Amino acid sequence: MQVTADDYTSEPVRYPALKVVDLFAEGAAVTERYRNMVINRVNDSCLRLAVFEEVYRWHFHPTSDELFLVVEGLLVIEFENGEAGRELQLRPWQCVTIPAMTRHRTRGVGRTVNLCFEKLRAETVFVDSD
Repeated sequence: MQVTADDYTSEPVRYPALKVVDLFAEGAAVTERYRNMVINRVNDSCLRLAVFEEVYRWHFHPTSDELFLVVEGLLVIEFENGEAGRELQLRPWQCVTIPAMTRHRTRGVGRTVNLCFEKLRAETVFVDSD
């Protein structure tokens, strides 16, 4: 999986307002080891659905908080810079907000499905780290 910042910000919004979306079906339809898609937007924010089974790169968002809500599997979020060695583990129906500028990476333990709320087309800065 090699996702670029442009890939992240250019993801189209899949569904317009007033369209009922079956999030379970959207997640179940994903067959790739990594898929992150914008489901819809609310004002200047969006709802993303991510399905993955691996580690996502170290990164941060300069101007957007992220709220992660796990619906299936186990999501591990690791932190850098001042949070050395700290990680959070989220199980289904647990959530956490990651403040803007916080360097982090996510890891799905097995197949993990989560919803993420953040600014639409939020800038992502990837950090070279091990």
